[in-house]
Amino acid sequence: MDALIIAAGYGSRLADLSPSKPLTPVAGVPLIEIGVRQAMAAGVTRVVVVTGHKADMVETFLADLSLRAGIEIVPVRLSDWSTPNGHSVMAGATRCEGNYLLMMADHMFEADILARLLLEDRPERGVTLAIDRRIDNPLVDPDDATWVKMDEQGRITAIGKTIPVYDAVDCGAFLATPELATAIREAIAEGKSGSLSDGMQRLADAGRAGTMDIEDAWWMDVDDPRAHALAEELAPWHLAPTIAEIGLPADES
Repeated sequence: MDALIIAAGYGSRLADLSPSKPLTPVAGVPLIEIGVRQAMAAGVTRVVVVTGHKADMVETFLADLSLRAGIEIVPVRLSDWSTPNGHSVMAGATRCEGNYLLMMADHMFEADILARLLLEDRPERGVTLAIDRRIDNPLVDPDDATWVKMDEQGRITAIGKTIPVYDAVDCGAFLATPELATAIREAIAEGKSGSLSDGMQRLADAGRAGTMDIEDAWWMDVDDPRAHALAEELAPWHLAPTIAEIGLPADES
């Protein structure tokens, strides 16, 4: 199983902390390294990373990480990293074989979430999204979250940052099939901007977008200084095996 990690964006809200959002350290470990090692712990054997902003810096780090972690990491560079995140999915999916675990570089997860997600392959689904029904989760920024509305079978009916009614929040981890990149491409052809949510909504409209409830598992989106401060406090507790096995002191991150 491949993992595809989107790491191309600018990350303006973390710019004062780090020149590169994927390389922003949490508990002394760069976010992109946490993501790669969590994917490995879930059973992934190869990682594709879409780079853009500060691509040279990120790709140099990934080359070293590949050697240290003992896993193949394939960088795919976007020439225009200002485009919506669906363009990163389309670019990275061309290097993935079959289904793949899709992750955002600024999200952290307990490894069990990702391991469970890898078991969610269903012939009736083009994608499965990890969702959190705790819509009042204090770790979620309601102004930045992507919200999800579902039917009684747990299939997505609507997804986006501004949908008026919702049941859950998008956790930023997906078990994707090749249908997802196709759906994004078709959405662009219809005049959409090419966001990941555009492709997800297209699959939802076709009844092909499923969900997996993470229940009481822990995750975080590290998107601004407030979230980063919380991550510094909480990640060592929730991601102890991942962070402990790296063994990097903070000043070497």
